Amino acid sequence: MSGSGCNRLLKILHIDPERDWGGGEAQVVGLLTYLAAQGHRNELLGHPQGLLWSRCQPLGVKTRPLAVRNDLDLRCIPALRRLIIRERYDLVHLHTKRAHALSFWLPRHRGGPKYLVTRRMDYPEARNLYTRTLYNRRVDGVVAISKAIQDGLIRAGVDGQKIRVIYSGIETAKYDSLPVKNCAPGESLVVGCLAALETRKGQRFLIDAVSLLKAQGFRVEVRFAGAGPERAALEEQVARLGLNRQISFLGFVPEPANFLAQVDAVAMPSLYEGLGVAALEAMAAAKPVVATRVGGLAEAILDGVTGYLIPPRDSRALAQAITRLIHDPTLAAAMGRRGRERVLQDFSVARMAQQNEAFYYDLLDTAH
Repeated sequence: MSGSGCNRLLKILHIDPERDWGGGEAQVVGLLTYLAAQGHRNELLGHPQGLLWSRCQPLGVKTRPLAVRNDLDLRCIPALRRLIIRERYDLVHLHTKRAHALSFWLPRHRGGPKYLVTRRMDYPEARNLYTRTLYNRRVDGVVAISKAIQDGLIRAGVDGQKIRVIYSGIETAKYDSLPVKNCAPGESLVVGCLAALETRKGQRFLIDAVSLLKAQGFRVEVRFAGAGPERAALEEQVARLGLNRQISFLGFVPEPANFLAQVDAVAMPSLYEGLGVAALEAMAAAKPVVATRVGGLAEAILDGVTGYLIPPRDSRALAQAITRLIHDPTLAAAMGRRGRERVLQDFSVARMAQQNEAFYYDLLDTAH
């Protein structure tokens, strides 16, 4: 950590008013767990039916209910302003898009808290007055979970000096003792896809790739782990292509490690991806990853070293990358081992949390 106040214990308000936001809750839980262990006082304003709310109960984090329907829902603002002024927080950390929008209305005054937002998605940010005002004037710092997100924010007019890249992290210990699964000659290569069933995750391109592989005589099985609005459409696509024996839908999987222990490789055909925590989980489980070259995936995965990067929306390239893994299982295993080494070095939740804490101190050392 840097900064003269790095031994000071902080009072931090974390805001996440969304019920479900696609798995990023685990990052906040990891951060809060670390901060609590360091002695910092954490409070959470969150959706009372949200996953983050329930997971914070064992951590000794004081929780207060906050549900915001959309970016224009301002009913909570008067009470939120009073809370921030009364409790004299050192820092307010806004974790989701709806929380970011609240920053327009929160009190800024001498001696008041610093405001920090975390940007997790790599959707293009509009280059307009809203973006510049939010990130350049209403908050003091921005965490981008990948360089791709940082670059997108800068293109939208955000001051690059306010942005710090802090990669997401995972709890690596749960992957330490996974049983080794080897694809024996003559067996189907089992490919896992761990993602919400949403258009942006690109599962339809993986289904088309399986159809191409089947037509070429390759034995491949794909298991989709995740729930979402696209399930019916994807199941219809599978049935239309005659792939019911090759593709299965497992629904939401509460323990990714158990799922990953049963597959040989992981595919992530995403159209957008902030970083790709599922890719980190796959690498921690020593699985080679075939993923699209979008967002932070291109930073997490080393092409030809820990897996393969392919263009998005390209089922043929996806099929070709999977074919390489089928032809060379020794290389696939080596990619998995190198991926695990990479996660242990650069993508642990402890590293992520320590870097957030260091950013807190640096912001507090900077005058308003």
